[in-house]
Amino acid sequence: MTFTTIDTAITELREGRMVILVDDENREQEGDLVLAAEKVTPASLNFMIQYARGLVCLTVTEEFVQRLQIPLMPERHKNLHQAWFTISIEAVDGVSSGVSVYDRAQTIRVAVDPNSKPKDIGMPGHIFPIQARKGGVFERAGHTEGSVDLVRLTGLQPCAVICEIMKEDGRMARPPDLIQFGKTHHIPIVAIHDLIAYLKTRKTHAVI
Repeated sequence: MTFTTIDTAITELREGRMVILVDDENREQEGDLVLAAEKVTPASLNFMIQYARGLVCLTVTEEFVQRLQIPLMPERHKNLHQAWFTISIEAVDGVSSGVSVYDRAQTIRVAVDPNSKPKDIGMPGHIFPIQARKGGVFERAGHTEGSVDLVRLTGLQPCAVICEIMKEDGRMARPPDLIQFGKTHHIPIVAIHDLIAYLKTRKTHAVI
């Protein structure tokens, strides 16, 4: 599989375009569409739902969760790779049922606005935040941490909208499928292991 550079991925995200983020063979070996949350639009969410077909989530930092006072979901059968989902959320104002792509985009915009307060967010809702580990991809080399680390490098709010890519038959897309998906939709593919190497050269990690 041929991967785009991290610098190219940063540019794509900063300009409001998506990238495909893939993890390693020893993990899920899956790919997620990633979009900087500040750049979300109803059209981008509709694309994710129509073509990627997975669960649309909002990846966030610990600071985000604390600022908006969003509790983590209860855990059972905890494992090392488990994602830290929070209670689902909804914007208090500017939405109707909450499920349309217009409503979901509004919820994401309100949530990632640094001026938003807990009173602006209702629970539960139709957006599913996932809290990244504090150590980023160095602590957990998953799509949650990778997407937050990538978006932080753009200088935008360190939150991303992600969606797992599935095949038409409902099975998870694997590397050959992801390559074809990227070619069909003209979306570059970036690897988490390349992001880790990129951050190591700068002796830092993006999640704080």
